[in-house]
Amino acid sequence: MTTTWTERIVTSPRDGVRLSCRDWGGTGVPVVLLHGLAGHAGEWDAAAGHLSPHHRVVAVDQRGHGASERRPADVSRAAHVADVLAVTAQLGLERPVLIGQSLGGHTALLTAAAHPDLVRALVLVEAGAAAADPATPDEIGAVLDSWPLPFPTLDSARAFLGSEAWAAGLEQRADGWYPRFERDVMVAAITENTTRDWWPEWQRVACPTLLVFGEKGIIRPEEAQRMLTPPGPPTTAVCVPGAAHDVHLDRPGALHAIVTGFLAAEAVKPDHSHPADHSTSTRAEIKQCDHMSV
Repeated sequence: MTTTWTERIVTSPRDGVRLSCRDWGGTGVPVVLLHGLAGHAGEWDAAAGHLSPHHRVVAVDQRGHGASERRPADVSRAAHVADVLAVTAQLGLERPVLIGQSLGGHTALLTAAAHPDLVRALVLVEAGAAAADPATPDEIGAVLDSWPLPFPTLDSARAFLGSEAWAAGLEQRADGWYPRFERDVMVAAITENTTRDWWPEWQRVACPTLLVFGEKGIIRPEEAQRMLTPPGPPTTAVCVPGAAHDVHLDRPGALHAIVTGFLAAEAVKPDHSHPADHSTSTRAEIKQCDHMSV
């Protein structure tokens, strides 16, 4: 398993925004990993190490996050899609698999819809096509405002955030530890998702798609069921028991097994006309949700 990565800098031709990527190297079908709102590329370190022996793996700090440009003027959905295209073009990632969690999954979905010839397969972790609740930006802002910044130590950050990965996304300044993002940028980045639904884009996705939901996640049953009902791409859905919204952090081993099974079944096949069929070992890691078929 690969345990090291190299930073690659990509510049968006759309507006010159600087993007930092963790390039894990590897050969084979390329995989691009996209984190969620207020996240960072390092959340995918375990997954990247698991996948890199068989794939060329790149994890992206999306605009406004992590080591990428902190205050981009444009945080639209279109700008995020353009960033994915810039990363794939400038790093030579031909027809990658896009794997995204939450807002990163939404970006992956829109990229596959707008450029079906450029995306080999899609993995959406706790991400869907319905409009976000109109209250979401205010709720996100309130959550971020509740953080007792600066955290005096990393231990205090871990205790408050309840996540080693989230604490790892902080940066140290003279008076303590701070997020590597700006609160108002995060609120602005999620706002467009509340303005409409994205079902027309979902129906334009042509590649094999894997939906991964947490048993305690935020995707509503009716949204999940609609994504499994034509029209739409060939889709498989699994539900990870005990996992909440951050499936990749709550149950990384289960997610790795599920994704590995999907990639083995779909990512290397020239014919993408049928949805994936997971192996018995992968199925042992999942549990059927009440609202979906596995």
